[in-house]
Amino acid sequence: MKRTRFLVLSISISIVLWLNSHLTTVVRALPPPEDIPEEILRTEIILAARSPIDGKPLTAAEYAQLQENLQVSPPPKLDPRIRDQIFLLRIRKALLQFFPFLGI
Repeated sequence: MKRTRFLVLSISISIVLWLNSHLTTVVRALPPPEDIPEEILRTEIILAARSPIDGKPLTAAEYAQLQENLQVSPPPKLDPRIRDQIFLLRIRKALLQFFPFLGI
């Protein structure tokens, strides 16, 4: 009698847990209701942009002009001494990950 009750109870609990885990997984897989579908976003015409240099908002014409200017004249290069210092700092950071006792 006790064995049968235990068997029925364990099977029913396992079924409830299995159903609960699958139902919550399905709900988590759905996007939030306020999310705009990708099909609508693809057809949207973007009229405003941000500058890749400083992040300021630009109009479409200003953005096109900036892109054209960036293609014509590349951004200025760093001073070789500064570039060497950055390279050495990156090497130091990598070495400190392997040898933390060197950081004094």
